[in-house]
Amino acid sequence: MSSHNLDTLYRQVIMDHYKNPRNRGELSDDTLTVNLNNPTCGDRVQIQMKIEDGQVETAKFEGEGCSISLASASMMTQAVKGLKVEDALKMSEIFSDIMLGKEYDEDLFDLGDIEALAGVAKFPARIKCATLAWKAMEQGLNKQDK
Repeated sequence: MSSHNLDTLYRQVIMDHYKNPRNRGELSDDTLTVNLNNPTCGDRVQIQMKIEDGQVETAKFEGEGCSISLASASMMTQAVKGLKVEDALKMSEIFSDIMLGKEYDEDLFDLGDIEALAGVAKFPARIKCATLAWKAMEQGLNKQDK
């Protein structure tokens, strides 16, 4: 597949998550909640997770922002559901590497739709948009260990 076709496919995946977000909403019961915003562009996100026995049982998000920010939140909540806390944190580390254009071990996780965000690395001003939900998830998981 040519690089142009791949870019088009990735754009379509991002727009699909933006227009049809997965896991958008709020959790009502005992949850871990983290709110973050990016004052530079106005993106804001609230991540809620239910952690049970060291595992992310479910995750949801609310927020406002650009297509990259909200699509990334949708992808992240989908990806971490069912993962052990340490695996969710490892996936976040891999996502950060992807945003920095670094190599990563593709065998650790099936990143699925998340790979569509790899092109954001070419636009440094948009990296904070893509990583906002991931940083919120990291903060929440690191805080709940304390």
